[in-house]
Amino acid sequence: MAKDKTLLGLLMKKQLLASLLALSFSSVTFAQDDVKPFTMEGELGIIATTGNTETSSISAGITAHQELQQWSNDYILEGLYKKETVENDDGTEEEYTSAQKFYGSAQGNYKLDNPDYRLFGFASYEDDRLSNFDYQSTLAVGWNQKVLENKRHTLEYSIGPGYSFAETQEGEEQNSMIVRASSAYSWKISDTAKFTQTVSTEVGSDNTKSRAESALTATISGNLSMKLSFKLDHNSNVSDDVEKLDTETAVTLVYNFF
Repeated sequence: MAKDKTLLGLLMKKQLLASLLALSFSSVTFAQDDVKPFTMEGELGIIATTGNTETSSISAGITAHQELQQWSNDYILEGLYKKETVENDDGTEEEYTSAQKFYGSAQGNYKLDNPDYRLFGFASYEDDRLSNFDYQSTLAVGWNQKVLENKRHTLEYSIGPGYSFAETQEGEEQNSMIVRASSAYSWKISDTAKFTQTVSTEVGSDNTKSRAESALTATISGNLSMKLSFKLDHNSNVSDDVEKLDTETAVTLVYNFF
């Protein structure tokens, strides 16, 4: 009888251990499934006015993130176009483009043994027809680190050397070595709302270019959200008749494709 009780106890312990292992493997599977290998969001905002001044503007963008075993990659495409028609004192109408801008960037982060420590490569191109520059482009490499990640908050930064290519509207080239630094913060306020903040600066001998965006996104229904954003774009070296700081406040619709 004592041997039977001992055997029964061993069988129950083995069964309990097997159940715990199965539960652990199941939890790991669910955790891995929660991490999407690729996500992409598209946003669109349209404004039209009529009357003494007729305006039409379109802002659009695509943001994508790719999470692989060895790589964590980010892609951004943004565009802004604005046209205005103004009636002069003599009754004639004058139509002109007051904004025409395109920006694209990609950053690849190669994960080291500690996946929070990465080496990054960055490339960007900007064409802003009404700024001081005909185009601006950047290549940079360096160190990237994820310093915070939990259910509510994420924070990472990048810093490293690079090279900037630019040409002014007058045809003057401004190419120089730079140091690029950036950070990205995300706060999941609730299941339907999040706040994001991105900041970057590229310090060179000819010009220091800085960008920042603060955004609040709230889910409307399913994959559709509304986004309120405020952007800053600053260049330290511009012509006397060009403003150093450009700002953009926008309300856009965002659709989560993946």
